[in-house]
Formats: sequence, structure tokens, C-alpha cells
Amino acid sequence: MTHVLAAPSVVHYASATGSFKLLWLLLLFPLIGAAVLLLGGKRTDKWGHYFAVAMAVISFVIGLILFFALKGRAGDTRSVDQHLFSWIPVNGFQVDAGLLLDQLSSVFVLLITGVGSLIHIYSLGYMAHDPGRRRFFAFLNLFLASMLLLVLGDSYLSLYVGWEMVGLSSYLLIQFWVHKPEAATAANKAFFFNRVGDVGLSIAIMLMFATVGSTSFASVFGAAGGSLTKDTMTGMGLLLLLGACGKSGQFPLQGWLPDAMEGPTPVSALIHAATMVTAGVYLIARSNPIFDGAPAARTVVLIIGVITLLYGCIIGCAYDDIKKVFAYSTVSQIGYMFVAVGLGPAGYALGILHLLAHGFFKAGLFLGAGSVMHAMNDTVDARRFGGLWKVMPITWVTTGLGYLAIIGCPPFSGFFTKDKIIEAAFDKGGTSGALVGTAALLGAGLTAFYMTRIFIMTFHGKRRWKPEFHPHESPRTMTGPMIILAVGSVFAGGLLVFGASLQNWLAPVLGKSAEEGVHTISPIVLTLLTLLVVVGGVAGGYLRYQIRPVPVLAPSQVTPVTRAARANLYTDAANEAIFMRPGQWLTRMLVFVDNNGIDGAVRSLAAGIGGLSGRLRRTQTGFVRSYALSMLGGVVLIAGALLLVRIG
Repeated sequence: MTHVLAAPSVVHYASATGSFKLLWLLLLFPLIGAAVLLLGGKRTDKWGHYFAVAMAVISFVIGLILFFALKGRAGDTRSVDQHLFSWIPVNGFQVDAGLLLDQLSSVFVLLITGVGSLIHIYSLGYMAHDPGRRRFFAFLNLFLASMLLLVLGDSYLSLYVGWEMVGLSSYLLIQFWVHKPEAATAANKAFFFNRVGDVGLSIAIMLMFATVGSTSFASVFGAAGGSLTKDTMTGMGLLLLLGACGKSGQFPLQGWLPDAMEGPTPVSALIHAATMVTAGVYLIARSNPIFDGAPAARTVVLIIGVITLLYGCIIGCAYDDIKKVFAYSTVSQIGYMFVAVGLGPAGYALGILHLLAHGFFKAGLFLGAGSVMHAMNDTVDARRFGGLWKVMPITWVTTGLGYLAIIGCPPFSGFFTKDKIIEAAFDKGGTSGALVGTAALLGAGLTAFYMTRIFIMTFHGKRRWKPEFHPHESPRTMTGPMIILAVGSVFAGGLLVFGASLQNWLAPVLGKSAEEGVHTISPIVLTLLTLLVVVGGVAGGYLRYQIRPVPVLAPSQVTPVTRAARANLYTDAANEAIFMRPGQWLTRMLVFVDNNGIDGAVRSLAAGIGGLSGRLRRTQTGFVRSYALSMLGGVVLIAGALLLVRIG
């Protein structure tokens, strides 16, 4: 089909007045919670976790107030900038610390604080008996404040501070059970992978300052529509994409995301569902004026999304670890979001809509996995489950609703969000549109297969758990948030159904695509085709894992394809061979040169000076006659030299 692309209207940043003066409190309350719990020590052990939950809920309430206040303003004034203080006033380099609330950031505020508050409440039950509970809730509050700063910063430099704080918070949460070597290793892996992406983001910010003289969104986006060249914007776009790939776990920096499962399950829900991994999608969507001016960079975004969504689907089919399967489904679903934003104005809002739906159903799925682990002595191998629906009915229903949402079963949220991305991909037209659309369609079928597989292995079939296990339903503090997220999994798609309200809301920031002509494939035909592919995936999972016994095979008995998938398609091995090993060799070579070259020369010089000084020291005998004799010898030498000169 043909798209007429309407650029976003000029953003007017009105000063914060009235209720918008509360904007800074969004960050303050979770920061207070983190500070009180970390500095208060053991004195806060008995009530600190409740205090942290209260700080998160208060932040959510403030977010709701600000959202409706923003909604009540006229369309051209729905961008409010609150100046906090002058951060870096150095000659011509002026950076003000400020917060920007507009249509895009307000949506993220509600998602972060809303789902974040539910995960805080869930953690009351999940971490009830953990000796480090106070520290855990402090890190949760710190993470919440970091994400809020990331999406509310009014400049790339402010965003970068939140970006790095999120990296620190996620590191602390992933390695929370630091006594486990796997957790410490996973945290280090996440840290290093994210640092690679952060280099790209930091260089992009430097490039902005060098070419625009500012890092504020208003200045950079204004220049993107005028003074910046296409090549400069392409460079900025690719560097921003590198940062987005690191934070969102996209190819080739996806390796850290599944390993982050070593943290407590609420961390998995917080990082993999609604917050950290969506930061890359937010960065690209927020930077849409740059990517609209750099089609080549946007094409790379599209390619990365396609590769990653298929990568996550293929590996998700092979794992038996319930959390690992959900982690790879996150990799895949974020890939769909990258495909959407890579389509430009036709897909920016679709990517954000799928992000919101994903925040509900993926958080619900992870909390469901945590509920199962809570009942099964922290076992994650789904081959040891089976038949849990009878003893855990609430977990079964809530997880089941999330399962139906992620596979795109109508009328659940995934049906309206993922299917729209597939439709937009085909509507791109040409060979590229057909390839991207086909890949997205294939991903839908694979998602239906592996999600059906893990759902059946966990809740249906024969009971395969050990005799010492006594599965039971989780407490209300855990099931309550699961029920709310399940409701969101059902109805979040209504944002698109009823008048495309979310797209209209985001249009001033992300632009809007006006459709003309006919679709490449009729929407009705494409919907039926997508449903047929999804039904095929569900049928394959049902026939293989419900009708037949669940296979329990040794690693040597699986097929080469399964072995490759369980080895993450050898991407970790490739990263080690291409980057890590040469880096180690280079480091060892430099250490050898330093030790035997630079340090060796210094040591040799020092030894020579030391030997000479030792010999000269022997002349200092303390006897006057020796000194008089040496003086006489010196006079004789000087007199002899003068005599030779005169004779010559």
C-alpha cells in the first residue's frame, strides 16, 4: 500500500505549572525509598519492604494525576518541561537538568510505575523469607527511579544518566543472590554487554554536541529537520541503535538477557517485561526525527529486529527451563518492536502499543513462573512439572491468559498488537516488505509452538514432580498482582481497537501514517492467514507434548538442531572467538610488553643506579686523611690537565 507520512508537529515545551510542578516527585519518592532502606540498615528490616511498596504506589498515583492533567490540556500544549537546575554551565556548553512530560513519556511513566508497583507487591510474598529482603526492595526502588529518569529526561545527557543508573540497578538485582556463582557471572555478563552498547550511545551524544552544540531534544530534533546532513544523522542513528541493542538485548548483544534469569523472578519480570529491555525501543521512538532523516539507519533497525525475533523463537523451542523460555520470548517480542519502529511513521506507535501489551502479558508470565517455582522448591525444569492446573488454579488461569495474549489469540492483546505489526510489514511493499512480513508471520507460528509446549509441560499432562514436592497455590500478595496483569493481558489491545486512541495520542510525538489505496494483502485475508499459522503452532505443540509423553533426554540424545539452539545458536561461542579471546590475547601481550619492556627497562636502570651508588658510597669512609688524599689527587689531575693544554 501507499503511505503518506505526516511528520510530527513542532513540539512546544511549556513550563511546568499547577499540578505539573509535581513532576519531580515521580523520581523523589522511589529515591527516598532506596535511601531509607540502604542507609537505615537493620532498623528497617521489619517495615522497610512495606515502605518501598508505598513509595512505588505513591509514584504511580502521581503519574496518574499528571497523565490526566496532561490529557486535559490542548493538543499543542501537551509537552511540559520542568527545569530543575543548571547542571553544566561551562562557557558555551550549557546543560540544564530538566524533566519532559509529553504523550510518549507519560505512557511510559504509567507502565513503569504501574507494573513496577504490582511487582513490588508480588515481591512481598516471593521474598518473604529471604534474609536480604530489605536490600532487595531498596534495589527495586532504585531501579524504578532510574527508569523514570531515563524516560523523563529532556535531553540525551539526562537520558544517559538514567540509562547508566538502570545499568547499575539491574546489575545489583541480577547478582542479588551473589553467593551463587551463576548469578555473579550473569550480572557481569549483563554489565559488559551493556557497556558495549553504552559506548555507542555516549559517542552519539558527543556527535550531537559537536554538530548541534546541544544535547537537548528540542535542539537536536530541530537540527534534524534543517542543519544536520543525512550522513551525520545516519551516524547518529547507528550509534543510537548500538545503545538500544545493548539495553534491549537485540542481536548481536542479546547474550546477556537470558542469563539474567539467575536473579530472583520478580527481577526477571521487572527487567524483561515492562522496563529495562524496552528502553531501547523508547530510545529509537523518541529519536524518530533522526531516524526519519536517515533511512539507512532505520533499515538496519528493521534488519536487527527480524534477525532477533527469529533468533529468540528458534531457541525458545529448545529449552526446558521455564524462565529461559520466557526470556527468549522476550528477546523475540522486543524484536517485533524493533521491526515496528524500523518501519518508521507507519510503525512507531505500533511498536509502543506492542510494548505496552508486552508489559502486561510478559510480566504476568514471569510472575506465573515465579509462582510455580515458589510451589516447586525453585525448580525450573518443566519436564519435572505437569498437572499443576489442579493444585494451582489461579496461577494456571492467569498464566494461561498471558499465554493466549502472547501467541495472538483473539480477542487478547497480542492479537491486536502483533498482528498489526505483521500487517504493517507486508504493507511496506516490495521484496523487503514481503521478506519482513514473512519472517514476522513465521515468528508468530514459532511463538505459538514453544509457548504451547512450555504451558502444557508445566500445567497439563501427567504429574511428573518428585515425591518430596508439595505444590500449592501462592499467597494473595502474589496472586493479586498476577490477576491484575492477566486482566491487562486481555484488554490492553482495546487501546488500538476503540478508535486507534493510542496512535492518536502519540501522533504529536511520533508522527502519523495516513493510509491510501489498497493493502498489499487484504487485512482480513492476512488476519486469517496469521490465525492459521498460530493454530498450526498450537496444534504442533499439543500433539507433541500433550498426546505423547514429555521426553526426558540426555544432552547427547537430542538432535543437532536442538543442541545448537541450546547453545544459543553458538552466538556466545562466536562472541568469545571474535571479541573475547583476541581481547584476552591482546591484554596478555600488552602485559608482557609492560612487564618485560617498560617495567624491565625501568628496573634495569634502577638496578644500575643502585649499583653505582653502592660503589660510590664506599668512598665515604669518614677519615680526614682519605678526603685530603682525594683532594690532593684532584689538584694533581687538574694541574696536569692544564699543563698539557699549555704545552699543546
